[in-house]
Amino acid sequence: MKGFTNTNIYVEGKGIIKTSLEIENGKIKSIGKFKDGVELPDNLIVVPGFIDQHIHGANHSDSMYPTKKDILNIATSITQDGVTGFLPTTMTQSIENINKALENIKKYIEEGVEEGAEVLGIHLEGPFVSKKQKGAQPEEYILEASVDAFKKFQKVSGGNIKIVTLAYEENGKELTQYLKSKKIVASLGHTDATYTIASEAVKNGATSFTHCYNAMKGLHHRDAGTLGAAMLHDEAYVELICDLIHVSAPAIKILYKQKPKDKFILVTDSMEAKHLPDGKYQLGGQDVYVRDGAARLETGNLAGSVLKMNEAIRNCKETLEISLEEAIDFATINPARNLNISNKKGSIKVGKDADFAIIDQDLNVYETIRAGKTIYKKQWFYKLKFLIYLKLSF
Repeated sequence: MKGFTNTNIYVEGKGIIKTSLEIENGKIKSIGKFKDGVELPDNLIVVPGFIDQHIHGANHSDSMYPTKKDILNIATSITQDGVTGFLPTTMTQSIENINKALENIKKYIEEGVEEGAEVLGIHLEGPFVSKKQKGAQPEEYILEASVDAFKKFQKVSGGNIKIVTLAYEENGKELTQYLKSKKIVASLGHTDATYTIASEAVKNGATSFTHCYNAMKGLHHRDAGTLGAAMLHDEAYVELICDLIHVSAPAIKILYKQKPKDKFILVTDSMEAKHLPDGKYQLGGQDVYVRDGAARLETGNLAGSVLKMNEAIRNCKETLEISLEEAIDFATINPARNLNISNKKGSIKVGKDADFAIIDQDLNVYETIRAGKTIYKKQWFYKLKFLIYLKLSF
């Protein structure tokens, strides 16, 4: 693709404007000068490609399944949701199984696969979590936080672990400080930390809270808990699973009012049942039952989600009654900043990667573009583009 002309584009610092955009060698070459691009219908908007920093799986595949086929299946499946970059997310499992997953993702990244969404790194969720707040993390494999153990995981991954979810109260101080020194995101999650302990964690280098509200010590008037720390520490990011199942609409509004808008990150935390019908599936070696949009263990515990990223943005926009641009930021520039890749991802600006989602005002996805190449398209939409091309040519 060469670019767009006279098209609605969400440009960094300007909002959604009618302009042009030129693509060269997978990068954005110019904005506002290009005359030979595709002109899209007025109801469509070119926005930055979405980034999902917390996703276990989709379409019968899971990040813990140690095959290229499974990572590729996730990568291609989520393009229909407008996602151009993601972090395959591990589960608490045996060290052997975690290592197999890390090795597989490492090889996938090194191969430089151009199909589907780009793997931007790995999110290590577990095994350094709390048994009290384990959620769907298998208790028998939970370990205390350890710098030595993490170093071994990171070596196997080829240095690709970018986020570590951990329970700071479980011997996590040294690991949190180490992650900070290596510019790896230390994210508090599956944690029973009190407000005081969670605040200490932030002081020592934790910069994020994993799926806020879920699997963490809640807010109480005598101990504000992990949740209170997430709300009051403006410097820290918060992940949110905005499927209106994990977190209610009023709770979403409360969190939104407490956090700076550039610290709000939408994630899906989806598992292999995403894009599939209700039924019985797997997560971390455990049976998961999906019914009416909710994924649960037999115990009733929520076990990931089947949420699509474009749906998360739509739910957030409608629940908070905010602009389309602001809601999109929660799945683009905010995670890019959290991952220290905002110099090349997360917004539409000259010099950045040409990663886009073409959507309408209702967050329906028509095309997804990575590095200037189409990785998803609605067939009828492409026929429409071809007709527009013919009209412009004659």
